[in-house]
Amino acid sequence: MKYSRVFVNSIAYEMAPNAVTSAHLEERLSPLYKKLHIPFGQLKSLTGIEERRWWDEGFRLTDGAIAAAEKAIVDSGVNISDIGAVVYTGVCRENFEPSTACRIADKLGIGGMVTVHDISNACLGTLSGVLDIANRIELGQIKAGLVVSCESARDIVETTIETMLQDPSMACYARSIATLTGGSGAAAIVLTDGTLDIAAESHQLLGGVCASAPEHHAICHWGLRSAGGRLYKEVMETDAVAVLRHGVDLALATWDYIVSEYSWMVDRVDKVICHQVGESNQRSVLKAIGLAPEISYSTYRYLGNMGTVSVPITAALAAEDNFFNKGDRVGFLGIGSGLSCMMLSLLW
Repeated sequence: MKYSRVFVNSIAYEMAPNAVTSAHLEERLSPLYKKLHIPFGQLKSLTGIEERRWWDEGFRLTDGAIAAAEKAIVDSGVNISDIGAVVYTGVCRENFEPSTACRIADKLGIGGMVTVHDISNACLGTLSGVLDIANRIELGQIKAGLVVSCESARDIVETTIETMLQDPSMACYARSIATLTGGSGAAAIVLTDGTLDIAAESHQLLGGVCASAPEHHAICHWGLRSAGGRLYKEVMETDAVAVLRHGVDLALATWDYIVSEYSWMVDRVDKVICHQVGESNQRSVLKAIGLAPEISYSTYRYLGNMGTVSVPITAALAAEDNFFNKGDRVGFLGIGSGLSCMMLSLLW
């Protein structure tokens, strides 16, 4: 995919208020740690994550999404009436139907001849939403669009801790540890075709590539499992070793394809924003594709894995920290359950 008239005008976020340390989670798991002789500090050692953030109990996802979207719209300078599509992209949703995007659009005052829907693609949902809006803009269907997401890890981590204490085995620990990295937050991105009369600085979306390895769809699962009768339990289980191994393989295959077919995307890469899974994943991916860790801005140490909002929040924080220079070629890179890989190129 190559774009000639798509611009990212703003990236905004809403940070969850409650910091939860890895040490605190391990303290809650102390019976399991003692039984299995696991040293305290293992979670931080394995993932590099010191803390993550959670919403308050009972917090409504769409409230976080709306807060981030309002900031993004104000920052972009785009009028509500110019937005032709609203796409919600979170793994976490409020309903099976209607789409979570509906309440967000309503509260923002967006309606009429507008596309409003959800997109689901595991941790790559927001990047998928960006490409959905970008395609609409490139085709001339809309002048501006909004991608928005909100993730909440509190409930699934709480449930996982209960499961681990009920089944204090090494097997349960191994398939559950990735869940403990989960963080929460909300993010929104406004994209336009560059023709609107707005003063906001824009960053051109140059192109993107998607690749998939669906044969690995079973190595990470988050959903409902029967608990007997009509009862169901929310479960998240991950084969972290397999995700890392096959994820790196897919990232390398994607990169090699770009080099052969879209070399303009990688001839020059000044900065990189990766999906924030953890230290070993990020280091392994960057090493495999030959990028120096110094050009990557990281937030996993204090925000954990925030799913679909990891890339946009990290990019926004990097911008606030003056990590980007005007004219930088910036790559957004992500690997998500499925497995899927997406790589986007922007001119900052």
